[in-house]
Amino acid sequence: MTEEERSRYLDFLRERRAEILQRMQEACARAGRSPEEVTLLGVSKTVGVEEVALAWEAGYRAFAENRPQELDRKLAGIEASHPEMAGVRFDMIGNLQKNKINHVIGRVRLIHSISSAALAEAVSKRSEAHGIVSRVLLEVNVSGEESKSGFAPEEALESLDGLMGLGGISIEGLMTMAPAHDPDAARRTFSGLRELRDRMRERSGLELSTLSSGMSDDYPIAIEEGSTIVRLGRTVFSPAYEVR
Repeated sequence: MTEEERSRYLDFLRERRAEILQRMQEACARAGRSPEEVTLLGVSKTVGVEEVALAWEAGYRAFAENRPQELDRKLAGIEASHPEMAGVRFDMIGNLQKNKINHVIGRVRLIHSISSAALAEAVSKRSEAHGIVSRVLLEVNVSGEESKSGFAPEEALESLDGLMGLGGISIEGLMTMAPAHDPDAARRTFSGLRELRDRMRERSGLELSTLSSGMSDDYPIAIEEGSTIVRLGRTVFSPAYEVR
C-alpha cells in the first residue's frame, strides 16, 4: 500500500467508523440502552495486518477472526511491526476444529463458537492442561437453518447443567447468526436468543451477560433486541460495501 493509499484508506475507516457508531447509538436510543453496553468487533478475516493496524489508528480496539491460522498471522504481524497494538483484543468467532484449539486458547479474549458439548469438553480439557480459564459463548442455531452450526435452543438449555460442570471454561453468554437479507427473520432470531438467555439464566443462576449477534447487514436490529457484541466485517473494512 502506498502512502497515498494508506491515507485514503485511513480516511475511509474513520468516516465509516463514525457512521457505524452513529447507527449503533441510534439503535441503543430506540431500545432505551446505553451505547456503552455494546462492543464493536472489527471482523478482520478478509484483510491483512496493515489494514488492521490502520483500523486501530482509526479508533477500533477489538477485532475477530474466524480461522486459527489467520489469528496466528495477525498476531505475529502485529507483534513484529506494531508495538502500539500490544495486547489488542482478538476474539475467535468461526467454527473451531478440535485440532486447532491450542492455536486459540490463551490468545483470544472470547471464543464465540462453542457449537456442541463435545467441543466444550475439548476446550475445557485443553484449557485445564494449560492452566487457564477460557471465556466462551455457546453458539445457538436459533433460526433452525440447516446451513448453520450450533446447539438447537432446547439442546442448549438441556445441556447447560453439564457444561457448567466443566473446568477450564467460563460460559459468558450466547452467540447466533440470523438469516441473511431478511430483517423480520433477523429480529425473530435475535429476540429468540435473548429469550433463551433469560430462560437459561433463570434455570442456572449464571449471569450470561454477553449476547453476540448482529453483522454488517443487521446489527442495528440486533442491538434493539439486546445484543452486547456486534461482529462487523464488510461494513468496517470494505469501501465497496454500501451501508443501507
